[in-house]
Amino acid sequence: MRYTVDFLVVGSGIAGLSFALKVAPYGKVCILTKSGASEGSTKYAQGGIAAVMYDSDSFDKHIQDTLVAGDGICDREVVEMTIREAPDRIRELVRYGVNFDKEGGRFDLHREGGHSEFRILHHKDNTGEEIERGLLQAIREHPNIELKENQFAIDIITQHHLGQRVTKHTPDIECYGVYALNGDTHMVDTYLAKVTLLATGGVGNVYTTTTNPVIATGDGVAMVHRARGVVKDMEFAQFHPTSLYNPTERPAFLITEALRGAGAVLKDCKGNEFMQKYDERLSLAPRDIVARAIDKEMKIAGAEHLYLDARGIGKQALINGFPTIYAKCLEIGINITKDMIPIRPAAHYQCGGIAVDKKGESSIHNLFAAGECSCTGLHGGNRLASNSLLEAVVYAHNSAVEAVERIKSVDICTQVPDWNAEGMVFNEEMVLITQTRKELQEIMSNYVGIVRSDLRLRRAFDRLNLIFRETDDLYNRSVITEELSELRNLIACAYLITKQAMARRENKGLHYSIDLI
Repeated sequence: MRYTVDFLVVGSGIAGLSFALKVAPYGKVCILTKSGASEGSTKYAQGGIAAVMYDSDSFDKHIQDTLVAGDGICDREVVEMTIREAPDRIRELVRYGVNFDKEGGRFDLHREGGHSEFRILHHKDNTGEEIERGLLQAIREHPNIELKENQFAIDIITQHHLGQRVTKHTPDIECYGVYALNGDTHMVDTYLAKVTLLATGGVGNVYTTTTNPVIATGDGVAMVHRARGVVKDMEFAQFHPTSLYNPTERPAFLITEALRGAGAVLKDCKGNEFMQKYDERLSLAPRDIVARAIDKEMKIAGAEHLYLDARGIGKQALINGFPTIYAKCLEIGINITKDMIPIRPAAHYQCGGIAVDKKGESSIHNLFAAGECSCTGLHGGNRLASNSLLEAVVYAHNSAVEAVERIKSVDICTQVPDWNAEGMVFNEEMVLITQTRKELQEIMSNYVGIVRSDLRLRRAFDRLNLIFRETDDLYNRSVITEELSELRNLIACAYLITKQAMARRENKGLHYSIDLI
């Protein structure tokens, strides 16, 4: 099937939905999402969204906190723009129907690691779920927006699909839309658009343990890489310090940083505090420092997890303020008002991604990116807690403003051919895909994780090249499936993380090598 729209959105998290709502008054919008509409990283965001809302805080403080966390690699202009826009974007979310907790008529603000003030807007401890609910309701009520579930974007359509040779040095690469696998018909459909936005989320599933949903397989980043677009800063893979230790569960359940902001304290296997050995900010140090500290303490003790002690917060404050965490822990026999919570770091957020300018446009013309799949320069070497949802709405807004103007001068490319599956055969050996995926995750977790070395990175790079050749051969002769496409994308992202980690010859932010100390 062929479809034609003004605005094509790939992904249905906060970035994709915000963009769609903003451009919908100006043209026909289609949102493609690879699973259910709400099944993305946004709904799993517990902590909240950072913004300066009252005079007790200031833009300068938030800017400085972001720059410090980013370890000197942030784009200062981007940081200032994003943080100064924050209050307006918050007010828009409220107008769309999103509810943030209030106390005495004012927003009830949390504080998280790396923040010098209380500035995290939240809805209990399920902020992302509330944002997703509000935006989806607004989307479904808009007559110009069509939301199509179970549609897996396979590749960006460029001049390459018109028979032209495209390399990373080709000037003026253009995006004409995407090919997408229909989960109901199992056929690849053609979506043509004047403007395309990728809001495809993160890459957490390149690692064995991650807080990301199973659909976070780096699809947007991999598509842009194959289309010869610019991808940068992939070495900065953020590990959340505190995921719930429960080896039988995937994804790992996140224990929000807001719990530490409320007074929870990290402790070792013997119940002793240890963060004083690593940073004067103790349990509220930035995530890269805390994650490395936990990793080191686990290795010293030979332990599979450490603890987070929230008992000092108080029973009612825990139950009322963190009901999701309280209920989840009770499911596995842990009463957080009486027991310490077993925790360990888990892959959580990709600071790098598709390089975009301040308007959200990638190096490929008419292709925009927003949210975790993009690299704006806001996060630098390490994302400050709760800046991710903020970045997503700011860049969705900026992309929408530019896209509305862009469609006035862009025509649909009608010469694009439909997907050609001639000569492809069904692959009946799923074990090839599932085993390779496990092998990939083990390679990345063991060699390209929280702590790295030149030897580990080289070993990972060599093994990834072998896996790539095997999978590429399988892909080129098989009828396309979601499982095979996800594996292909995970390999591309793992390769980019490893290659860019090898190229960085200094310890910065989330990139930490024992050979660079």
